[in-house]
Amino acid sequence: MLETTKFLHSIWSYLVLAVLVLAAVNALYKFFSNKEFHAKDFRLSLFTLIVSHIQLILGIVYFFVSDKIGLIQSVGMGGIMKDSNLRSIVVEHPFTMIIAIALITIGYSKHKKKLTSKPKFKMIAIFYTLALILVLAKIPWSTWF
Repeated sequence: MLETTKFLHSIWSYLVLAVLVLAAVNALYKFFSNKEFHAKDFRLSLFTLIVSHIQLILGIVYFFVSDKIGLIQSVGMGGIMKDSNLRSIVVEHPFTMIIAIALITIGYSKHKKKLTSKPKFKMIAIFYTLALILVLAKIPWSTWF
C-alpha cells in the first residue's frame, strides 16, 4: 500500500503541475488579450480543480500510510522543526500544498460568480498563478528527477 500510494502521488504530481501551468498561462494570456471565456476554459479550470483535489487526497493518504506519523511521535515536533529536511517534508510541503489547493478552489469558486470574460479570467489568473508559485516553491525537487 505504501509503495502504491507513493507511486500514485509522485506520478499524479506531474499531471497536476502540467495542468496547473496550462490553466494559469491560459487565464493570464486570455485576460491580457481580452479574449472571450469559452466552455474549454471552464473545463480546463474545472479539470485543474479536480486533478489537484485528487492529488491532495493521495497526499493525505500517503502521509498517514508512510512513517511520518511514527516519526512525529518518536522525534517530536520540536525535533522535526529543528531539522530543515524533516521540517520541509513533514510540515512545510503538506501545509503549502493545502494552501495552494485552497487557492485553486477559491479561484474556481470566484470565477463562477463573474458574468463576463475579463473578471472570470482575472479570478483564475490570480488564484491559479498564486497556487502555481506555492507548488513550485515546495516541490521536493531533489526527489523529483
